[in-house]
Amino acid sequence: MMNRLGQTDIQVSPVSLGVMTFGSQTAEEDAFRQLDMAFEAGINLFDTAENYPAPVSPETQGRSEEILGRWIAARGVRDRVIVATKVTGPGNIAGDLTHIRGAGRRLDRTNIFAAVEASLRRLATDYIDLYQTHWSERLNTTIGRTRFSHIPDAPTLVPIEETLAALGALVEAGKVRHLGVANESPWGVMRYLAAAEAHGLPRIVTIQNSYSLLDRQFELGLAETAMREQVGLLAYSPLAAGLLTGKYVAAPAPIPGSRSSIFPAFVSRFSSKKLAATAAYVDLARRHELDPAAMALAFVRQKPFTTSVLMAASSATQLASNLKGLNLTLSKELLKEIDAIHDSLPNPS
Repeated sequence: MMNRLGQTDIQVSPVSLGVMTFGSQTAEEDAFRQLDMAFEAGINLFDTAENYPAPVSPETQGRSEEILGRWIAARGVRDRVIVATKVTGPGNIAGDLTHIRGAGRRLDRTNIFAAVEASLRRLATDYIDLYQTHWSERLNTTIGRTRFSHIPDAPTLVPIEETLAALGALVEAGKVRHLGVANESPWGVMRYLAAAEAHGLPRIVTIQNSYSLLDRQFELGLAETAMREQVGLLAYSPLAAGLLTGKYVAAPAPIPGSRSSIFPAFVSRFSSKKLAATAAYVDLARRHELDPAAMALAFVRQKPFTTSVLMAASSATQLASNLKGLNLTLSKELLKEIDAIHDSLPNPS
């Protein structure tokens, strides 16, 4: 069963593959294996970004798009896959990204046009199926904050209407088919939709935000927006950066070859509440004789506001494990038990 991409005529797989590790943590040979495995499993949506791979650096920037483009060309599947990528805004991204169009990087016409041309070249394609703003132009409170904090707009802030007009020009030119946003708030999504209606511009069709058993904040405002306005969720980090596999519960320490060994501060993010909630979900899965990762992925996939669950794996072996539970359906009774854990330990991420 496929899902409709917003109000478009495009059908996408309910599980998709994010390729942000390709070209850094994941070598090209392994990346090709992952892409082959995903495609053979029925996955047709592949998501990348101009600033990938992670961790971001000037030396590797753009490699993820290049590897995806080479695989598509080598397999001759451009007409059978949905390619999604993103333009980097100035927003909340940590680290120095001045190697991407300098310190003046903005979501304006000049930057967006330069970004899309570079992505088209790296992807070796004439068009992008889904082009997304990676972060908002303004600073917002969608990532890593448990409460709203007012952050004054920068004097150079590019209005959403201007960003959407630039993106709309790319749609009109045939370089982009449809538009989406990532790491956005309910206000941001509604502002994009209002701008589209007021100015005859293309509607956004997706929102790519974090969503998992450990981070259900999407439900607090964006879920209703997504369903009523048909702006479906592309859920990233459904395994909470690997935590929901259960591999860190017994010994929360860096694991060789994993993201925890690459990002020094990774394991320090494992708060006592996060580990307690994870342990509860892992124990629940095992009591029901389920793989914890499969249960976590199925939970996200079954939500009515989810268009596709973005899996990401550092190796083909890891992806093979995740693909085993692709068609798992959680019972109503199990979902009630999941909600009970959530109610006692809500959103520890």
